[in-house]
Amino acid sequence: MQEVYDFLKKAGTYFLATAEGDQPRVRPFGTYLIKDGKLYIQTGKSKPCSKQMAANPKVEICAMSADGAWIRIEATAVNDDCIEVKKAMLDDYPQLKDMYSAEDDNTQVLYLKDATATFYSFASEPRAVKF
Repeated sequence: MQEVYDFLKKAGTYFLATAEGDQPRVRPFGTYLIKDGKLYIQTGKSKPCSKQMAANPKVEICAMSADGAWIRIEATAVNDDCIEVKKAMLDDYPQLKDMYSAEDDNTQVLYLKDATATFYSFASEPRAVKF
């Protein structure tokens, strides 16, 4: 899991894919956190992606690093209403504190369950890790 986190951190931005009915939806994200042995992402409950993950929690994440390597993560997004995790996420991303609070009813953190992360590059064979 740490290797996945480190790759996302290095890439900076990742793209989260959800489904809305039979239509895929993809958007850029930049929040990730490891806490209590789980890899978390963050969004707002009022956003369409939150509603899409509530209806179908299967997601994919894709990111590419400057050296041309990329990662694809398949997982189930699980909501976690733990205030401590929300605080930790916002502490790591203080720029979000203008829009979110750990105590508000909008801030949402989700951990990736049953995840498979596959690392790719043009120089080597794909390599998968599960967490």
